[in-house]
Amino acid sequence: MTKRGKNVLFVSMLLTLTIALGGCAGDKEAKDSNVVEQSQTADTGESAQSADAETEADADSHITIGIPQDLDSLVPSLSQGAGTQEILFNIYEGLIKPDSDGNLIPAVASDYTMSEDGLTYTFTLRDGIKFHTGNDVTVADIKYSIDTCAGLNGGEPVISAFSNIQSVETPDESTVVITLQEPSSSFLAILATVEAAIVPADAEDLQTNPVGTGPYRFVSRSLQENVILERFDEYWGEPANIKNITLKVLADSDSIVMNLEGGAVDMVARVTATQAAELGDDFEVLEGTMNLVQAVYLNNAAAPFDNELVRQALCYAVDKQEILDFVSDGKGTPVGSSMFPAFGKYYIEELSDLYATDIEKAKELLEEAGYPDGFSFTMKVPSNYQQHIDTAQVVAEQLKQIGVTAEIELIEWETWLSDVYQGRDFEATVVGLDASTLTAGAMLSRFQTDAHNNFINYGNEDYDTAYANELAAEAASDDEKATEYYKECETILAETAANVYIQDMCELVAIRKGYAGYEFYPLYIQDFSKLYITQ
Repeated sequence: MTKRGKNVLFVSMLLTLTIALGGCAGDKEAKDSNVVEQSQTADTGESAQSADAETEADADSHITIGIPQDLDSLVPSLSQGAGTQEILFNIYEGLIKPDSDGNLIPAVASDYTMSEDGLTYTFTLRDGIKFHTGNDVTVADIKYSIDTCAGLNGGEPVISAFSNIQSVETPDESTVVITLQEPSSSFLAILATVEAAIVPADAEDLQTNPVGTGPYRFVSRSLQENVILERFDEYWGEPANIKNITLKVLADSDSIVMNLEGGAVDMVARVTATQAAELGDDFEVLEGTMNLVQAVYLNNAAAPFDNELVRQALCYAVDKQEILDFVSDGKGTPVGSSMFPAFGKYYIEELSDLYATDIEKAKELLEEAGYPDGFSFTMKVPSNYQQHIDTAQVVAEQLKQIGVTAEIELIEWETWLSDVYQGRDFEATVVGLDASTLTAGAMLSRFQTDAHNNFINYGNEDYDTAYANELAAEAASDDEKATEYYKECETILAETAANVYIQDMCELVAIRKGYAGYEFYPLYIQDFSKLYITQ
């Protein structure tokens, strides 16, 4: 058995060996080809662990945080939106979880080992760890949770990658053994996601009464209004600093500044540059990167976007830098495929220049495709994400230059999930897709022809072959070949103009002075336990 330390470099492991859906899915950059480091955290002055900060974590401490939509599910394995999973991160934990530096750290498990052949993982249950009910976590709870995600309790796997799990065994009261059918370099990353959280085997209704092991416990929820959390004082790890948290749903992005300035909320992540500029001296604005791919995602099965020439024409007509300048004062990083810079060696920077803005070329392609006079289509955009609304507006103006009319239809987030993401009833949409596990595979697997989350209906035999080759290379632990095939997948997406790729977006976090401790993660996460009161 090969011993794994308690502080494995999560991102380094994944990027060496190898994001979920986000309405927008912190600042990270590749220090080298194998390591992603956090480049920006809140300027907290004195440490959150200072004596002064600790004394503020009293029974009455409270913060109200604005969130752009209500949670789509309180059941971790059924959660879909990154905006939901980043909140559930505070309530639930898996056997292991990521920290803000990208390290894989113990959570429900205190330690683990992996067999030499990469097929067997043996986890040790943490002593004395409790659920929010006060009940001890048992190996039976762990087996139930993993079996459910893998479909071993009956039904289809809830997490598709867990279909690789052959068995989950509990040889004694503190040991869980997970055996895979094939080696997988991304298995630990997937095991660390919110979806793979450990829940009680006897839980009756997690949707109305979520029970986890995280630093905060669920108190109540008012649909479309708020979610109330409270510090879990029996938490096994470093206790949260602030006792009470109110998550206030701000579905109307136009109300964000008013709610901040009026005192209704104390913090909002992912404000726009315009909103940040409107805030007074009572606020700090922290800057990071979202680690996602924002694009005009096109339904490749719907005319005229079933025509590759049309998709390429749109790519040539869009000016990415103009979008960045308008939406975020030039902040953000242009991208050219479904991969963002934090992935280091997997990211192909040159693809962002594949379709340098060329209006005449775009017109020629439209004429060749049979649309000399252009056409009209509708972009369905989530109404609670101002960055995507702003982006859609700029794109619509740019497309007028080639005779294409893009109508913008604002829809609620829940409608976006049901109609666009699940129902695939759309022509085009503007959102950001993240890698829920920060693996390259999470970004690219969704574009396989038969992938359950291939909501753009992309179908390309060469792509399917390249991705299958990547999986084979990964199973054989051939990192060089796997990297080669990942890049081939990215190139195919770009050359066939699967979508109109735009940027990895800048993330701005507005936080009221008097609060500090916000940390950017290399995943779509908000860790409320690190926040503290300074005055």
